[in-house]
Parts: sequence; C-alpha cells; structure tokens
Amino acid sequence: MEYGHKRVSPLSLALRALNVVLLSLCAFIALYPFWYEISASFSSSRAITAGEVSLWPVEFNTVAYERLLQDGQLFRAMGNTALVTLVGTLFNMAMTVLAAYPLSRKRLLGRGPLLLFITFSMIFVSGLIPNFILIKSLGLMDSYWALWLPGLISTYNMFVMKSFMEGLPEEIEESAAIDGAGNWRILVQIMLPLCKPILAALSLFYAVGWWNAYFNVMLYITSSDLQTLMLKLYQMITSVDPSLLNGGGGSEAASTVVLTPEAIKAASVVVAIAPILCVYPFLQRYFVKGVLIGSVKG
Repeated sequence: MEYGHKRVSPLSLALRALNVVLLSLCAFIALYPFWYEISASFSSSRAITAGEVSLWPVEFNTVAYERLLQDGQLFRAMGNTALVTLVGTLFNMAMTVLAAYPLSRKRLLGRGPLLLFITFSMIFVSGLIPNFILIKSLGLMDSYWALWLPGLISTYNMFVMKSFMEGLPEEIEESAAIDGAGNWRILVQIMLPLCKPILAALSLFYAVGWWNAYFNVMLYITSSDLQTLMLKLYQMITSVDPSLLNGGGGSEAASTVVLTPEAIKAASVVVAIAPILCVYPFLQRYFVKGVLIGSVKG
C-alpha cells in the first residue's frame, strides 16, 4: 500500500493505527478527570451522589456556581491571586535571569564554589517553624511580601535557565563585546531575545505555582481581604450551608435545589483551573522547546 509517495507495509500501517489508539487512550485518560468535573459542576447533587454523571451534565443547573459567586468575595480573591501571581512571577523571572546569566559564563570568578553553594541549598532546607519565626520577626505577617520574598527564586528553574544559556553560541556575545556592548546590554538586547522559549516555559511554571499557592497563604495571610483564590475556595467548600444538604430544613429548603460539597468542589476545580487553561495556549509553542532544550545540559 502506498502512503504519500512511499510504499508502506501492512505492518507499518498496523503499528501506526496502534500508536494512534494508544495516544488517544492516553489523551482521554488525562482529559477525562477535568471533563468530569465540568460535567459534575453543572449537574444536580442527586445525580452526582447517585453516580449518574459521566460525560455530560445530568439535570443541568448552575447552583454550585451561584453559591460560589453569591457574596462577591470570590472575585476579590481572584484579583488577589492575579496580583500575587503577576508580581511573584515577575520577581521570580528577574531573579532567575540575573542568577543564571553570570553562572552560565565560564569567565565568572568563583563560579565553581557558587554553584556548589547553590546546589547545597537544594538539598538542605530550613524547616517550617524556622521559616514562620523568620517571617514573623521581619514583620511580614499578613502581607504578600511573606509570600514573595521567601519564594524569590527556584534553584531548579535557575539551573534550567543556566543550561539553556550555556547552549547559546558564545561568539554572539563576544561580537557584541567587541562592538562595545556591556554586560547589561548583552543580557537585555541579545541573550533575553534568544531565550524566549525557556523564559515562556519557566514563566508558566512560576505562574502555576503562584496561582495554586495555598499552604503559605494559610500560614501568613490572616486578613480576609488579602486571601487568595485557593484558600477562599477551601473555605467555601467547608462552609456549605447544612440546610441545603440532603434537602433538610423544612419546606423552604425542600423547594431549593439540593447542594452538596461534591458539587461545590467540582465548580471550584473549574474556577481554579480555567484561567491557567486560557493562558497556556499562548505559551504552548515555547513550552516544549524551552523545557527540552533547557534540560539537555546539566
């Protein structure tokens, strides 16, 4: 059998068909949990409890989303999360670039001991209690600086950026230096434009981490006006009105669509993941290339 301009054997066609089937199965396994949460978020609690929800919503309703949005605090929490994510990612990328660029240059004095010291920090880290005492003694409690300062840089991501920069031709930098360009100009006008794939990939890593931040927010942020999306969603899940559970609470509750924590959880998953899914397509073309190239060298 001819495939394009080449003759393909039946065995090759069978292997290609098997490959398509296996990849489709893997894609379905990866996407189904999120698709199920979308379906469950628009289904009735009775259908969720009875296990009737699979691919499509059952007894379509938007009660779970109305419960999340009814007091307006979710929008404030989402705005707080956007602020934390944007500023935190900018800080992270600035520190990562400023650390990776000099460490990627072999002419840096003391490069070996610095790399050894940084690697040491990846293996031995301080515990939760010392970190909490440090943040409290610095007066950073109930402030976003308690999140940003301790997480200014990821050592692993810095090494990925360093590896990427080491793979760039040194002749480009040498030519710019001969023309009179200094280190800052070489970094900003030459190195960074060549690092777009890895910059996009690491920005996505950092942004997802900040968007999903929960534990540190719970430790250091006490004001309800400063709480982020994940913490607010957790509080909403754990504070579902008992009168709406199992249809209890008299005739008024009986006339209300029954609401359970499972429905709130499903809607919360959709609300939390949707913004990241909207951003990812714009970075996808850089993502795989940046990760693969940045991890070639160690």
